[in-house]
Amino acid sequence: PIVFRGPNGCAAGVAAQHSQCFAAWYGHCPGLKVISPYDSEDCKGLLKAAVRDHDPVVFLENELMYGTTFEIEDQVMEDNFLLPIGKAKVMKQGKDITLVSHSIGVGFCMGAAELLAKEGISAEVINLRSIRPLDIDTVNQSVMKTNHLITVEGGFPMFGVGAEVCAQVIEGPAFHYLDAPVIRCTGVDVPMPYAKSLEVRATPQAEDVVKAVKKVLNR
Repeated sequence: PIVFRGPNGCAAGVAAQHSQCFAAWYGHCPGLKVISPYDSEDCKGLLKAAVRDHDPVVFLENELMYGTTFEIEDQVMEDNFLLPIGKAKVMKQGKDITLVSHSIGVGFCMGAAELLAKEGISAEVINLRSIRPLDIDTVNQSVMKTNHLITVEGGFPMFGVGAEVCAQVIEGPAFHYLDAPVIRCTGVDVPMPYAKSLEVRATPQAEDVVKAVKKVLNR
């Protein structure tokens, strides 16, 4: 039992060697548990759970989130607060489309959901929290309700986390509930650029998620 903790994903002008997402790399390995937290609640509850776990755990944090503050419930500050590894969280309820993401991508989805709400589109946002094990049951339940799915991640499209989510949905009970093909909103399939302005364009932002939603819903 050991925990490997470190920064992961898009940063700010540090190029390909320091700004790519390794969630899919580690998630590919049997025997590893892979955590990708979004907010303060995730970081505290899941890191403590990882330390107590009997298996090796890779704990992937996005360095752009360091210093970001979140409102939390009182129970999060309790010494015995833990979160279960392998359980996703529905960050926002919706009825028109499901947005599935992890880490900083959850923030992009929440921003997109706010923009979409102004146009009468209700998006449900799921924070995976855990890459392996993957809580596909929560995703399936949401898809059965909304009938549409978009995955959002900063990683590359080929063999990514979104690809795995799509595959499991297609192979599972939610497939026949889909009214449109699943879309993966990912980083661009190129080595991460060094320039900060290009890095932003190479990773999905809230506006990109909005465009993907409108494509799926034919809006």
